Amino acid sequence: MANVQLVDNLRRLRDEHNYTQLQLSKKLNISRQAYSNYETGKRIPDIETLLRLTDIYGISLEDLIARPFTRMSNTAVSREDRVPYTPGLVIKSGDTIYLTDEELLLLRYYRSASSDDRRLARKVLNLPDE
Repeated sequence: MANVQLVDNLRRLRDEHNYTQLQLSKKLNISRQAYSNYETGKRIPDIETLLRLTDIYGISLEDLIARPFTRMSNTAVSREDRVPYTPGLVIKSGDTIYLTDEELLLLRYYRSASSDDRRLARKVLNLPDE
């Protein structure tokens, strides 16, 4: 099972620090394909690799695996200030996703909404009809 937030953070952090997959894989002493598998969620990095990534980026393990990052400048990356996040599970894929309290509230309201209100919400968000 891939951690959706980790997969997203790996790509964003690499891009923010202007690393190629090959450059980063060399820093980690793994193949480029192995690193690519981490970014696509095909494989999960072991704890040693995760800790090496936290050293490379100067962040905590929790920041790497559980919190979304946003671009601040060409070289700086910062945690979003909406914390804490609640882990959830994507049923189809088994991936872990982290949601803010606001996102959880929206999901709860959506689930309890009438079919007309759900249709309206989907239309406002430009989502395809179910």
